[in-house]
Amino acid sequence: MDARPVHRFYRDRHKHGPWHTFRVQVEQTDLWVRADTDLSGRTHDLVLTYRRQILHYSRTVPAFLTALTPLPDDPLAPDIVRRMLDAAHKAHVGPMAAVAGAIAQAVAEGLTPYTRSVIVENGGDCYAAADEDLVVAIYPGEESPFRDRLALKLSAQDLPVAVCTSSGTLGHSLSFGRADAATILSQDAALADACATALGNRIRREDDLEPALAWAQSVPGVLGAVAVCGHRLAAWGRIELTVP
Repeated sequence: MDARPVHRFYRDRHKHGPWHTFRVQVEQTDLWVRADTDLSGRTHDLVLTYRRQILHYSRTVPAFLTALTPLPDDPLAPDIVRRMLDAAHKAHVGPMAAVAGAIAQAVAEGLTPYTRSVIVENGGDCYAAADEDLVVAIYPGEESPFRDRLALKLSAQDLPVAVCTSSGTLGHSLSFGRADAATILSQDAALADACATALGNRIRREDDLEPALAWAQSVPGVLGAVAVCGHRLAAWGRIELTVP
């Protein structure tokens, strides 16, 4: 994992409202949270808990941190680890491809008893449990013709839901593809994160967009997908495109 500081410029673009926003960072885990009240202390404790569970498990199963293919399920593993193992199996990637989404959802669920509405964003991967319509922007890069023109509209009736994005041209995350953005919509954030990685791995040129989305459609639990490569965009499923 890369621990270098990253300027997450997109966090400065959220619309203000009658809620609290705060950031919690513990080593590589860097969360932006929107809630009804300041829950930064609880959020910090939850992040520590889930990171410890993941790191403790990785000491027992070292391949958990490095595998690029699925590992067997472990009934004795913590719930967050099992979510990652299950997501990796469905997406045919390594379990750490699901870590950002898994932590985002676990933290959001841990905060739910204390707030009516919560959004947790972890390195561009979001889990939202709110009672209003939301717009989540997708950033395909400075040179993309879709820059500042691409977002998903999420209806309140479809929440909670996760929106996770992978890129082969932006950021430090490992990708074997060249997608400018590969976005997955799912109620399971670990699955959305793992499948975003797998979707991005399948896109090396514009002609790969349609077959890559056909693969996403075949994964149980995936509600929709958007992918950008060069000057082309493809979308499938429960997707309502809008502008940020």
